[in-house]
Amino acid sequence: MSEKEGRVPPGGALAHRVPDLGALELLLAVARLGSLGAAARELGITQPAASSRVRSMERQLGVALVDRSPRGSRLTDAGALVTDWARRIVEAAEAFDVGAQALRDRRDSRLRVTASMTIAEYLLPGWLLALRAQRPDTAVSLHAGNSTVVAERLLADQADLGFVEGVSVPAGLDSAVIAHDRLIVVTAPAHPWARRSRPLKSAELAATPLILREEGSGTRQVLDAALGGLARPLIELSSTTAVKAAAVSGAGPAVLSELAVGEELATRRLVLIPVEGVTLARDLRAVWPTGHRPVGPARELLSLTRG
Repeated sequence: MSEKEGRVPPGGALAHRVPDLGALELLLAVARLGSLGAAARELGITQPAASSRVRSMERQLGVALVDRSPRGSRLTDAGALVTDWARRIVEAAEAFDVGAQALRDRRDSRLRVTASMTIAEYLLPGWLLALRAQRPDTAVSLHAGNSTVVAERLLADQADLGFVEGVSVPAGLDSAVIAHDRLIVVTAPAHPWARRSRPLKSAELAATPLILREEGSGTRQVLDAALGGLARPLIELSSTTAVKAAAVSGAGPAVLSELAVGEELATRRLVLIPVEGVTLARDLRAVWPTGHRPVGPARELLSLTRG
């Protein structure tokens, strides 16, 4: 067999030669009901539209399929044969649809979320409660880690949707900005910085050992980039809650998300330290593997974050 003889027809050629499912379903209804008008009513279309669809199918196949008369519509011999083939095609399409729905149901039965610590602790609980109201049967699992871990889990297909707060989007991921945040410097009230009359200089902040998140965290990345480098950490901790607790205890100054310290500032367990010469604003992003836009529950959760 030559290469030309064994070649599969170009994609889309079959679709031009075979009637669409709607036309085949109409032909089956005519065979079952014996009337083009009755078939049209069952399928929710007008009789002229049904007639036009049958004529189009006859032109496409090059044979007459239906004999029309005042007493009703009767399949021609060719029409009866085509109807047998159509029945098998429609049954296969129905099986395909059932299988595809089963895949969607399996996909929609769970949602795996991974998020950096600040988002996981202070924003995601509200979003997930709202999602549960919309999808009570979807089981949600949440893994919290730094921005590097979020990227790793998404790229390893261990999560359906992620959230990060770093300087840039990790390689291999697409993103959408869902919120904005600001990092602030805080200390316990007894710390000398709390009695300053002037804002802290950015250079002094950069040179001071701080209570910091671990390397790879979004907070650490933003602070390092904004200051052009950091002193060796006073303490290095793996969660926002732990950093906040250390600062409240008086261990030293910390840089935290404004989202995380509202209550502590209001009750004076922490004090805001103004800083000049640097902007510590950052974008919070939803992320997912490049080219794989969120679908199902992940898409709904993404929509809720923007609401």
